[in-house]
Amino acid sequence: MSAPWRIRPITAADDAAMAAVIRIVMPEFGAMGPGFALHDPEVDWLSRAYTAPRSAYFVVEQDGCVTGGGGVAPLLGGSADICELRKMYFLPTLRGLGAGRALMTRCLDAARDFGFRRCYIETLTGMDAAQALYLRSGFTRIDAPLGGTGHHACDRYYLRRLD
Repeated sequence: MSAPWRIRPITAADDAAMAAVIRIVMPEFGAMGPGFALHDPEVDWLSRAYTAPRSAYFVVEQDGCVTGGGGVAPLLGGSADICELRKMYFLPTLRGLGAGRALMTRCLDAARDFGFRRCYIETLTGMDAAQALYLRSGFTRIDAPLGGTGHHACDRYYLRRLD
């Protein structure tokens, strides 16, 4: 039996749909003010942002509609061997179907292919299902942020070795 969703690289035609997903999901968790990814300029043009070297972004489709996505890119202000799992958000219809685990695998495989040795994630209190996924995926909680993402409102940080 095949999954009720599929993962593929983002295209420019997906930008508006993925921006809408982010703008729906972040307020659900109270992540609306300054210091959250919702205000990053790239939210409206993810397909362009992830054409940068050592970057990839994937969307998840259900019945031909983009209902989630996530990607990896070098950690801003971090060492060259650390990437960041970025902008991984799912609409409620996609949650609990195994897409998170599958997308995580796809992103971590891409990170390894780009030569990264570690992957960093930042999130916030209340995103419990996401944090459980990170722990199940081999991430360890760390006490302080890494790099300079500009997401000063996040309060939970995770790191995973990729080798």
